[in-house]
Amino acid sequence: MKPKDIERISKALGDPHRLRIMQEVKKQEWLQCAQIIEMIDLAQPSVSHHIKQLIDAGLLIAEKEGRCIKYTIDKEVFSEYITFLNSLVEK
Repeated sequence: MKPKDIERISKALGDPHRLRIMQEVKKQEWLQCAQIIEMIDLAQPSVSHHIKQLIDAGLLIAEKEGRCIKYTIDKEVFSEYITFLNSLVEK
């Protein structure tokens, strides 16, 4: 994983709203923006902004379903990030 990717992911996960979005998506596996808005006490533009940050960091995958877009966690990217973090504490 490139240092720039690690930095982008770390910044994305540094926001409590984004962490909450990740938790909710993990519970459901796939969520639409409207569902996330219902779960989190934020306006639609704010939720969209946070989702975009998570997508740009590579943590969420967006998939178009009809007129809606649904989101899921990119487990491969997340796993690589966790591997990097674990490498910081291994001897």
